[in-house]
Amino acid sequence: MEQVNEAAVVTKQAFYAIGLRWEGTFVQAGEGSIRVIHQELQRRRGEISGIVDSSGYYGLSYHAYPGGSRFVHYAVFEVSDSGRDRVPDGMVIVEVPTMKYVKCEHRAEQDVSQSYSNIYTWIEEQGHKTPPEEGKELTHFEIYPGNQDPYSAHPEFTIMIPIMDE
Repeated sequence: MEQVNEAAVVTKQAFYAIGLRWEGTFVQAGEGSIRVIHQELQRRRGEISGIVDSSGYYGLSYHAYPGGSRFVHYAVFEVSDSGRDRVPDGMVIVEVPTMKYVKCEHRAEQDVSQSYSNIYTWIEEQGHKTPPEEGKELTHFEIYPGNQDPYSAHPEFTIMIPIMDE
């Protein structure tokens, strides 16, 4: 059966987020090492002040080095202006500018790699462009349910891929 993922262009206003930073290779990520910081973030959620919506948290992924196999990932909660002044020990604050994204929902019964393939195909078919892989650009972010098990073999989340204005 063909997997279908509906996609739409949305704009998300600039925001600040507080959480944990991970850096590693795509192989390490594929082996699940990112899941450790997701679990730690859930455990330490109560230390973060001013969480905008505790029903979900973000996984922000950035290029670490142009053309490389390493990337930086942040497991974070979006925080209000009042919350951004209090960063708990061992955590970081991330600022994300206002951006346009292509958004789609990945459901538990779907294949994650197929969901990503579908959204990138849709972006290309619609004539949109993603930011270049130069510098330390946000490549994508995922929005997870706040109570989701990071070790679930069948996660559900929202995929957000940044696109550039034509």
